[in-house]
Amino acid sequence: MDEHLDRHGRVMEVLSEHLCQGWLEGYLLTGRHGLFSCYEAFVHIVDSMVNQHIKWLRTSRRLPWRAPIASLNYLLTSHVWRQDHNGFSHQDPGFVDHILNKSPEVVRVYLPPDANTLLSVADHALRSRDYVNVVVAGKQPCFDWLSLDEARVHCARGAGTWEWAGSEDGSREPDVVLACAGDVPTQEVLAAAHLLRRYLPDLAVRVVNVVDLARLLPREEHPHGMSDFEYDGLFTTDKPVIFAYHGYPWLIHRLAYRRAGHSHLHVRGYKESGTTTTPFDMVVRNDLDRYRLVMDVIDRVPGLAVRATAVRQRMADARTRHHAWIREHARTCPRSPSGRGTPEPRGTSCNPVGFPCPQGSSGKEPALHVQEWLETVPAVAVYALVGVVIGLESLGIPLPGEIILSPPRCSPPSTVTSTPSSSVPAPR
Repeated sequence: MDEHLDRHGRVMEVLSEHLCQGWLEGYLLTGRHGLFSCYEAFVHIVDSMVNQHIKWLRTSRRLPWRAPIASLNYLLTSHVWRQDHNGFSHQDPGFVDHILNKSPEVVRVYLPPDANTLLSVADHALRSRDYVNVVVAGKQPCFDWLSLDEARVHCARGAGTWEWAGSEDGSREPDVVLACAGDVPTQEVLAAAHLLRRYLPDLAVRVVNVVDLARLLPREEHPHGMSDFEYDGLFTTDKPVIFAYHGYPWLIHRLAYRRAGHSHLHVRGYKESGTTTTPFDMVVRNDLDRYRLVMDVIDRVPGLAVRATAVRQRMADARTRHHAWIREHARTCPRSPSGRGTPEPRGTSCNPVGFPCPQGSSGKEPALHVQEWLETVPAVAVYALVGVVIGLESLGIPLPGEIILSPPRCSPPSTVTSTPSSSVPAPR
């Protein structure tokens, strides 16, 4: 039990990753708990420091006089797929690769697909001892695919099928497996599964989501690894597996290379094609978008390339239209904004970004999202508004809703008083 400690904790912030790492390591050694939140691209600054901490944990576990300490928890946010303003310099998902090279009894990597799975993972990580937990999750609004109870069960499994998202009926083996790990890849896989149900309704699609990345390893290599029996039952041994992954795709191949169905595994992920652009354009640039995933299914399911030529062409045309539009207008095509072409979310949700789908899909055109409306405002109007605000401020004219903290200009300084209970300091 942690006794005689402040229940409110502390928030320490400084733009120095190695200093934050040192703070947290020392804080954990006092018997308390902590979390290191960092930009995904810049957590590499502490690569050597976390390496030494992992080695220390592995050694201290074998000393009977060493009491367990709270785990070192990383929350990697502002990740590779949502660098709308920072761009290429802030896009590097390779810290996970570095961590999974380390002692398997110490390291854990989690990629929750929504807020409820993130809550479940965070609860587990903060209760654990003597581990290094890496949690990768964006901070943008997103769908909640699972309820909290469903999320707890799914996270306990680490990887499992989402029957509601696929098109299996249980009467036969799936024709293809769509797998995903990470919040953005999950969104694209579910959209691709929806497109397959619409355009290829006879295709049996299984959707698999992976939260605990170590589940892909053999049980002999990692405590969380799956046996061959479990893995083959989930991913099959002879069916195409299209895996949409948050980071560098080669990691998934490395984790699963011993599996019987590895020759049928095709991974999409980040391949260093980044820039300052829209979220959907990022996935298109790296061939992780829903249209590319549908094309991968058509290319890899035997006999489907001939039967579904028209569908594949429709998907390719959607990518071509996006390519032209984004370069002319610098935003996602408004022809198909939020909602169309995606499955309905389960539970409370919001739709933060556009969900484009091929031209000709049915459905009523929804209203513009606030962000999309703001993108239509001319830049000159923004500059004019800023100029008006600055002009009013320079004349001392308060804006609507503005709180006046300073005394009126005509009041002498002697009339201004302050009391100890006031949160506003007296003017000098």
